[in-house]
Amino acid sequence: MKTICLYFEIHQIIHLRRYRFFDIGTDHYYYDDYENDRSITDIAERSYMPALNTLLEMIRANGKYFKVAFSLSGVGIEQLELHAPQVIEKLQELNETGCVEFLAEPYSHGLSSLANEECFAADVKKQCEKIEQYFGQKPKVLRNSSLIYSDDIGGQVAAMGFKGMLTEGAKHVLGWKSPHYVYNCAIAPNLKLLLRDVTLSDDISLRFNNSDWDGYPLFADNYINRIAAFPQEEQIINIFMELSALGIAQPLSSNILDFIKALPVCAKAKGITFSTPTEICMKMNSVGALDVPDTLSWVDEERDVSTWLGNSMQNEAFNKLYSVADRVRIANDPRINQDWDYLQASNNFRFMTTKPSNVGLDRGIYLDAFDAFTNYMNILGDFINRVQSLYPESIDNDELNSLLTTIKNQDEEIELKDKELARLQAKVEKAEENEVALKAKLDAAKKKATVAKKTTTSKKVSKVASKVKPAPSAPVPADGTTDKASGKVE
Repeated sequence: MKTICLYFEIHQIIHLRRYRFFDIGTDHYYYDDYENDRSITDIAERSYMPALNTLLEMIRANGKYFKVAFSLSGVGIEQLELHAPQVIEKLQELNETGCVEFLAEPYSHGLSSLANEECFAADVKKQCEKIEQYFGQKPKVLRNSSLIYSDDIGGQVAAMGFKGMLTEGAKHVLGWKSPHYVYNCAIAPNLKLLLRDVTLSDDISLRFNNSDWDGYPLFADNYINRIAAFPQEEQIINIFMELSALGIAQPLSSNILDFIKALPVCAKAKGITFSTPTEICMKMNSVGALDVPDTLSWVDEERDVSTWLGNSMQNEAFNKLYSVADRVRIANDPRINQDWDYLQASNNFRFMTTKPSNVGLDRGIYLDAFDAFTNYMNILGDFINRVQSLYPESIDNDELNSLLTTIKNQDEEIELKDKELARLQAKVEKAEENEVALKAKLDAAKKKATVAKKTTTSKKVSKVASKVKPAPSAPVPADGTTDKASGKVE
């Protein structure tokens, strides 16, 4: 039985402000808050909220039949928290249906998988913690930034404990093979691979509203009929795209949401189901290894990483940034970490591309690739100076790691001793309270005993007094004389 795996990416560009050479060392804030607020508010209103409301309606209308997956970058979540919290609330509402899966990806939406294994692992772990915090799910399948993948990256992901990974069904990798099967990593057989159907995905995300396209207009029934016509053994149909395709790349006026809403109805009529990535990885067996010695992605015709690392400017910025990766990771300073996440974002490098692209590239404040490079390097120069001022370059990474580990251990030891001291202090205070209470109790008992004793004594005295009779007195003679010797009266 054929099944559709529908997945959407949610990521928000962090817009950098115009940063001059003379700002280096004097101003450590790098972001255009106004543009960040404006852009994500616009995307939320025009795309995210209408699209998520439609997906929620589809789930409610089709019960457990319709399922969908999302991946959210950590920096994207941070921007939603600040400027569009209603999007997160809607995602939480979708999560409560039990028909939604949230995937792992690098927190920064960066290129750490191409530079530093430990940095990449920390990046992914941080995003997983964020996903678990908001949605209560611990991701089991990873989607790297822009579906970047190679055999080596797959080995790293498998070592992290993930069951599966999403990537591009690129023709130069697949050759004669079909993307409609489950494959596995060539060097880590336990890691299953789900490959994007490039044509079916791009028909929706890139071409849907293009009146010059020979497939225009695209209707849901025809789209599902194409899927049903695949050979019976080709059972996995992976349709991956950015959520902003619904509303931004393809405007709402194109009836893109009506198209999406009709997909489950048409699929059900053809006996086609919907599944999440984890369900597929758990239920379906791999048909074989997929050899990917060179890195691929879902961007541009080449489906490689040249859109980010295709010229000397991009490579210089990339190498300069990751030259301090170990120091940033070892130091683990909160303010440095936040800037590190934002500066890693892949869009910073894409603004520097000199490649022609079929997909329009909005460089924002930058005039050209060199302008983007210059601005980024000014910011990066200030950032690296801050890292080195906190942790001097004269101290190598091993020494810094040892020093910070010692400090951390000492802090933990001090914390434990403080806790023990607080516990003992509380114990002493409790003992003193008990002593005071016991003393008060003893004093009360003693007082009570004293009162009781006095009462008993008084009663005894009264009783004895009542029993004793006074002796009769002798009669006195009339003359009143007495015998002094004998005491008798004469």
